[in-house]
Amino acid sequence: MSLKTSKLFLNKKILENENILLIQDLDGVCIPLVKDPMTRKLNKDYILAAKLFKNEFCVLTCGEHEGERGVNRIIERSLNSTIEPKKKGLYLQGLAACGVEFQDNKGNISFEGISEKELDFLSQVPLLIKPRFENIIKRLFPYMEQKTIDYHASISICKTKFSPTINFNSLFEIVGNNWEKRVIVQKELHNMMNEIINICEYENLSNSFFLHISPNLGKINEKEIIKYSTQNDIGTTDIQFLLKGAVKDSGVLVLLNNFIGKKTGTKPFGQNFNFRDSPKNLKDKVAFCKKYIQKKDMPLIIGIGDTITSQKNSEEKFYSRGGSDRSFLELIQSLGKEYNNKNLIIFVDSSSGEVFRPSTKKTGLEGITDKEDYLKLDFIFQNGPKEYIKWFMEIANQRYLIKNKE
Repeated sequence: MSLKTSKLFLNKKILENENILLIQDLDGVCIPLVKDPMTRKLNKDYILAAKLFKNEFCVLTCGEHEGERGVNRIIERSLNSTIEPKKKGLYLQGLAACGVEFQDNKGNISFEGISEKELDFLSQVPLLIKPRFENIIKRLFPYMEQKTIDYHASISICKTKFSPTINFNSLFEIVGNNWEKRVIVQKELHNMMNEIINICEYENLSNSFFLHISPNLGKINEKEIIKYSTQNDIGTTDIQFLLKGAVKDSGVLVLLNNFIGKKTGTKPFGQNFNFRDSPKNLKDKVAFCKKYIQKKDMPLIIGIGDTITSQKNSEEKFYSRGGSDRSFLELIQSLGKEYNNKNLIIFVDSSSGEVFRPSTKKTGLEGITDKEDYLKLDFIFQNGPKEYIKWFMEIANQRYLIKNKE
């Protein structure tokens, strides 16, 4: 498969279209991947460039806006201010927690479709994880001192409001290049999170949550498939405990509803539409849009992500395809076909970060996509976030000048 790395057609479509919407993932796209989420950094000039797009740009991430680990804290560190982002509208507008947590550029947060009981249980998840995580460490690493166990727990257990997460990277550091031990870590932590999901049944919340595995190999019976480590691929690095329905493709509908509402004064899906009102599958989501969004109101959508996977099964008869960005990119592509807009799908190669990802420079698109894949990439930033950010700043400035010329 050929790699598409010419920016000419990309720039032409974005600059010449009157009605556009960029929907962008964060980690691995504009934030280099790191093993410890607390060390993430965001380019100051990128933040300022995002502001130039106004309502034509929004983020769609499975991380969160607010909280100690939120992207807002990264923005404040980058700008060296907790006041300037709110005052000047420099927070990144869009959806976090895989479509649950909406934020405008002033940092005003809203979320719909969640019960108090669900929020209460989510707050308990890190407390449920901690003793189980410590038992796993003691079993796998019996000679580890308690203070070291506490250190790994503090890094690995992400106490976020809508998406408490267990991150594997700290334990992967201990086992190093021993991929078989990485698989043991993955299996143990996966079992742990399944155990916590099962607790929901006793709390009458059996239909409230699911496990989002990243990266994954797609789904079987609505459950995401873990991607086990191999000698050449680190596989799954974290599992999030998410609200059922919180998937990025449903987030696209929420963002479209808000975007069109701001342009026309009427939200096509209704004023209070949220992720739980969304149809469940790709076909129904496209039909839902066709029913409520007129062609004149549908923007050219540019989807940007870094996490898609494609892996041939052991018998090499078919591919397992997944990745946390796949669903929203596939929906954007499908909407482009349905509305004859030819939406753009941009892939950012995030292999230059601290977390292993397949490299398009070394192995082409192997492990990312394949010739039979429904999802087609229109452009690839092979040099990762650094190259993408440079382009993003350039196109934001050019678009701003065109939109604001006298």
